[in-house]
Amino acid sequence: MSLYVRDIVQAFDMHVESGKKGLNTPVENSQLTRPGIELAGLFDFFENDRLQIFGSKEIAFFNGLSEEDREIRVDILFQKKPPAFVFSRHVDIPEVFRRKGDEYNIAVLKSELRTSELFSLLYQYLFSKLAPRKSLHGSLVDINGIGVMIRGKSGIGKSEVALELVRRGHQLVADDRIDVYEREVGQVIGEAPDLIREHLEIRGIGVVNVVKLFGASAFKENKPIDLIVELVAWQKEGDYDRLGLETESERLFETDIPYVQVPITAARSVPSLIEVAAMNTRLKSLGTNMAKDFTEAVSQEIERKNKK
Repeated sequence: MSLYVRDIVQAFDMHVESGKKGLNTPVENSQLTRPGIELAGLFDFFENDRLQIFGSKEIAFFNGLSEEDREIRVDILFQKKPPAFVFSRHVDIPEVFRRKGDEYNIAVLKSELRTSELFSLLYQYLFSKLAPRKSLHGSLVDINGIGVMIRGKSGIGKSEVALELVRRGHQLVADDRIDVYEREVGQVIGEAPDLIREHLEIRGIGVVNVVKLFGASAFKENKPIDLIVELVAWQKEGDYDRLGLETESERLFETDIPYVQVPITAARSVPSLIEVAAMNTRLKSLGTNMAKDFTEAVSQEIERKNKK
């Protein structure tokens, strides 16, 4: 995914103090830097592909330098051509930064966030935008806090099931196409592409907007995927798990996600089955395995009767 300085300005409602021609500069590194040792004159370890964040500490040190040192060190910073310089809320931007921004066509930005908050939120934003991504076919719904990805062959009814789940009070995240990335090992985030966000495609009806139909609470921007549900057509000879003792999973990036296969027929309420699967996944995450508890109870009863 391509990300530019202008996208960050828009996302965080920043003010461009100078260097407006640098707004089209690409941002390719999700890491951030607070250039303290560089202001002290050490540039051996300067990461010039990162956004440069200035808070009160950096500017307090900078103001203690001589005018000559300020000019020299800021000029070296700009010569390294980082994507942009970002100043936090309670920081007065030195005049030399404004001047060099226009001279080198590198954006000098002002945020209304405090330094620690700016650093944290900006890192999360950059990581989510720049992390390696995959596009998956299916629907993603938040069911009582459990992110359920519904998959299946085209025409099997994924979108219709998602619509019914939203009608029951759950939240749509994405339909038809899900963009996923790994925030960390163990947490894969899914979200909708911008073009189809908030929308469902229902055969025979067309494209519907769930927010306009059911209200703002019917849609969620993104959600970790906790469970993958595969919808398959019922086959009499099919070998389906009847007890739930087997725990299957599917790997996305470096994360193993629980996987269940749900055979469907006209007589089965698929949305209800998926709701139960989501609740069962939550119980398992809390240490309760109903299938295991049941089989243990059966074994104990058999053992008790054998003793008699």
